Amino acid sequence: MFAVMHNPKAAYNKVGIETGVDTADPHKLVLMLFEGAMLAVSGASLHMQRNEIAKKGEAVSKAINIIANGLKASLDTQAGGELAERLAALYDYMCARLLHANLNNQPAVLDEVSHLLAELKDAWAQIGSKP
Repeated sequence: MFAVMHNPKAAYNKVGIETGVDTADPHKLVLMLFEGAMLAVSGASLHMQRNEIAKKGEAVSKAINIIANGLKASLDTQAGGELAERLAALYDYMCARLLHANLNNQPAVLDEVSHLLAELKDAWAQIGSKP
């Protein structure tokens, strides 16, 4: 009837993430996307240093997926106008740079994308903290 829990900590973390998503407002969800993308890029960098090719590729793919299918897909180009279009172009640029970093094993390019994500995340966080 009940599955045996092999890793209770992982299950707890999964529930914590799902609960966070379920209770988050749209602003918080975008912050969570930035955090997820940054974690994936950081993981890719670590795997690149360790020469773990498959894991590096998976982490880069995850980051690209979050950026393209999360952050970029959440843009409202009609309401956001030129700003949304520029963000879409920046997200495309980041995805292209991540592919380049993956193919050429260039950690500096991963750092570049991580820095861009951090700046956007900080700006987004400040928008949400305004009354």
